[in-house]
Amino acid sequence: MHVPDGFFDAPVSVAAGAVAVTAVAVSLKGARRELDERAAPLAGLVAAFVFAVQMINFPVGAGTSGHLMGGALAAILVGPYTAVLCLSVVLMLQALLFADGGITALGVNITLLGVVAVLVAYPLFRLLATALPRRRSSLTAAAFVSALVSVPVAAMVFTLLFAVGGTADISTGSVFAAMTGVHTAIGVGEGVITALAVGAVLAARPDLVHGARGLRAPLVLRDASGSETEVPAAEPRPEEQPATARSIRPLWVGGLAATVVCAGFLSFYASSELDGLERVATDHEIIQQAEDSATADSPLADYGVEGVDNERLSGGLAGLIGVTAALGVGTGFYLLARRREAGRNAAGTPRRESV
Repeated sequence: MHVPDGFFDAPVSVAAGAVAVTAVAVSLKGARRELDERAAPLAGLVAAFVFAVQMINFPVGAGTSGHLMGGALAAILVGPYTAVLCLSVVLMLQALLFADGGITALGVNITLLGVVAVLVAYPLFRLLATALPRRRSSLTAAAFVSALVSVPVAAMVFTLLFAVGGTADISTGSVFAAMTGVHTAIGVGEGVITALAVGAVLAARPDLVHGARGLRAPLVLRDASGSETEVPAAEPRPEEQPATARSIRPLWVGGLAATVVCAGFLSFYASSELDGLERVATDHEIIQQAEDSATADSPLADYGVEGVDNERLSGGLAGLIGVTAALGVGTGFYLLARRREAGRNAAGTPRRESV
């Protein structure tokens, strides 16, 4: 759902830009509490992974494809504030380097794929995780549902924005029905990818899943008669957490390897069908309003490297360049947030505990 330039008028684009800037500023502050020793090294990796998987469009039927939005996945793994930063990094790189999503529409894209998706997915995940039995399978199911729901909700917000400032004279009801329908189907794919990724991290290092904190299984006491009593598990004190202090290098290296495979190899096999927004825009004659991106002449435009004639090699190299940039910029956001937090601590301000 990468919105191009030309779909929205100036007032909506400016307003969405203001929302995006505010969200990033608030998230920079909030990420200080999320990016502790467990989550911090994963911030850049999550941004790179989302970038890589977004390159892989999957078919959803009727000549339409979809791709990961990533808001739910990032929020569950590293927290909602850090997730907004991760998605902002990905969307900025895609717009500036790859001409994917408009420059004037960047605020709209961050608002939809970052802010809205995270605000919907993370609270829903926590609600489901709290209500369901405290098992790994329950957390995986909660990840699937929250990711699925976030996609059509973002499509609904797109429709609302289009009703306010869309540049095409199209029935709002028609746009709503089409956007919600196709993005519900795409949401299923979003849910599957999110559940698989979250489940993999839960299996390897559950302590690194931000959304699962505070959800440890209770202690079950059984008396002589066979009746059971659940005693909620207390969070371990810092000095009792040797497991969380162990190196995350194996997980990080494995995640980076999966990211490289997705961007450098699997992206070549992505579906060439129109994605959900392009399909709706084409069917309802909104696509005529699209304008070429200001970065359309970028040497990496359309996820290819200018001058490299081999299509497979060109796309793979572009993906690896994007992954490297997302990893670097995402890590830079982490360093900025941590440096500001260290400055506060050095000034004598008590450090707030991580959520």
